[in-house]
Amino acid sequence: MKSLSFDTTNALCGALFIGLGGFFIFQSLGLDLGTAFKMGPGYFPLFLAAILTLLGIIIIVQSTRVEGEPLGPIAWRGMLFILPAPVFFGLTVRGLGFVPSLFFTALIACFASQRMKPLTALALSAALTIFSVAVFSYALGLPFQRFGPWVRL
Repeated sequence: MKSLSFDTTNALCGALFIGLGGFFIFQSLGLDLGTAFKMGPGYFPLFLAAILTLLGIIIIVQSTRVEGEPLGPIAWRGMLFILPAPVFFGLTVRGLGFVPSLFFTALIACFASQRMKPLTALALSAALTIFSVAVFSYALGLPFQRFGPWVRL
């Protein structure tokens, strides 16, 4: 008889999805749901929470069918560069403005990879900044300051 084996990592992720989905389902039930044609403020959160819960159930079922691989080492470098990047952006976008804040955020995130060279990181950050300004500022016309009070002379 074959023993039951499962992927612990996926089972834990599925349980986390189910827990979060259940929490948000519970929270959204206190809001007016409305109907599908006239949605209330609780309709969309309930819908998304139900999808999250369903995905969690699917992940748990899939975790019983496949034996998981052992976890590798934790990518500390990635966490030390990727996680603070959006925090840096949020804290500096009003003072520095969109352009410098986005450039430095992209530059910080570039160094999550050990293979990233400084010149490549600068070029990638500049390209991302130019593209983002073209899309968000010029094409969409969003009203934000490109350069904030910290960098104005």
